Amino acid sequence: MNKKVMILLLILFLFMGGMPVHALEKKDRIWEDESVYRIVIDRFNDANLENNKNVDVTKQGKFNGGDFAGIQKKLDYIKDMGFTVISLSPIFETEKDRFNDYSIEDFYKTEQHYGSLQEFKQLVKEAHKKKLKVMIEMPTLSVGRNHPWTKDPGKADWFVKDPKAIGEDGSLVQASWIDGLPRLNQEKPEVHSYLVNVAKWWIKKSDIDGFYIPFVEEVPASLWKDFNQEMKKTKKNMYVVGMDASGDMAKAASYQQAGFDGMINVSSVNAIRKAFASSDNRLKSPLQEVQVAQKLFKQPRLNENLIDELFTTRFTQDIVQSKRNPATAWNLALTYLYTIPGIPSILYGSEIAVNGGRYPDNAQFMGFKADKEIIDHLTKIGKLRQELPALTRGTFSVLYNQDGLAVYKRSYKNEVIVVVVNNSSKTKRVTLTSEQLAKKKELRGLLAGDLAREKNGKYHIVIEREKSEVYALTDKTGINMGFIGAIIAVWVAFAIFIFFVMKRSKRNQ
Repeated sequence: MNKKVMILLLILFLFMGGMPVHALEKKDRIWEDESVYRIVIDRFNDANLENNKNVDVTKQGKFNGGDFAGIQKKLDYIKDMGFTVISLSPIFETEKDRFNDYSIEDFYKTEQHYGSLQEFKQLVKEAHKKKLKVMIEMPTLSVGRNHPWTKDPGKADWFVKDPKAIGEDGSLVQASWIDGLPRLNQEKPEVHSYLVNVAKWWIKKSDIDGFYIPFVEEVPASLWKDFNQEMKKTKKNMYVVGMDASGDMAKAASYQQAGFDGMINVSSVNAIRKAFASSDNRLKSPLQEVQVAQKLFKQPRLNENLIDELFTTRFTQDIVQSKRNPATAWNLALTYLYTIPGIPSILYGSEIAVNGGRYPDNAQFMGFKADKEIIDHLTKIGKLRQELPALTRGTFSVLYNQDGLAVYKRSYKNEVIVVVVNNSSKTKRVTLTSEQLAKKKELRGLLAGDLAREKNGKYHIVIEREKSEVYALTDKTGINMGFIGAIIAVWVAFAIFIFFVMKRSKRNQ
């Protein structure tokens, strides 16, 4: 027998004996299956030094050098963590030295610090090759203080009028200002049409897959309905997510009725951060937010769930102030975020526990050399989310929630997943019943390999302090015949190998 054939057979037997829990395959990836990596372009990665004009890395409010080429170089880094979408900060040309704000100079040009239109198109093309979708943030409320429209008498009614608003150069600008910028009057048909055409142009020109629209509450819902209809006509499966900064979940739900595919779950951010920043906090509030969203939203699984965002301090700052280990808190929070209904949305740097206060301190330049503990957990939980439809498309129900220990169930067709999150400082025990799950089954852990078999109608689960586990409900395995077969195969192969070695040795003698 050929030695190579023997080795291959041995590997095959070992592989079959150690096969993981079977997961339902997702034939067609839909938007609720996605996971989003949010990037502030200027602060992520600098790969093209030629566009570093007036860059000053010592000042947080100035351009630091990140660009489209830098993101393209890190696509594998993003994909390897399990992300399927990159969501970019505004790409449009802005006023000089106005880092990452809404002072748009030209909606049809890219910001020169980030690269050319061709470089952006190349980024999208390379991302698509790796099966990564690309979204961009599109500001719709304002333009730059020196935008040509502000000096055009014929466009005076393109702005919300306020005769007291004065420009920096002393000229009168007939507009009310928002964050120091002239505010657009979107109820003016020409303004609305202009923004719709801009969005359609970028879809056709670069083949992007979605838009993130902030502060949707500032624009009438009827206009958003028209905007979203036009996006869907322009590209099939286009995803548009909105953000209502008021934090009112019922109000946010009304905008999904206006055509947004999903909404940013702003109201849940504080509840999640407060729960996981320190140990022994109850998970009552964040789980209640999930249950309320299930009732209010038409498609709650299309909402984006997040922990870090530019309108907050970094979650790591909350953790450090609570004197908790950042990796411990992040891993628990990520398990939770990836297993509740909705699309997980992770701000760049969260995977290495970037710290920071209010903006722009929370938008520090990315460093890629760090402890991999969070990255490893993020990669593992991200893989499970991609493999298990119940985590993205399934129903949601809470089975247990007391004293920092939460247990909830996701179900899709014949697949049942049980998630256990122990946010307490003590090892916890919980008993689930066959009425909650099923008879003659077992819960097999997919993160740490735990196993809980049904006995007398009960499943007894023990989970260590500050740990989480994702269980698949499967048939009882009993004796692992695959493993036993593999062991026998090893010994048989070894015996055959020894026999041929001894035979060859005698022949040589």
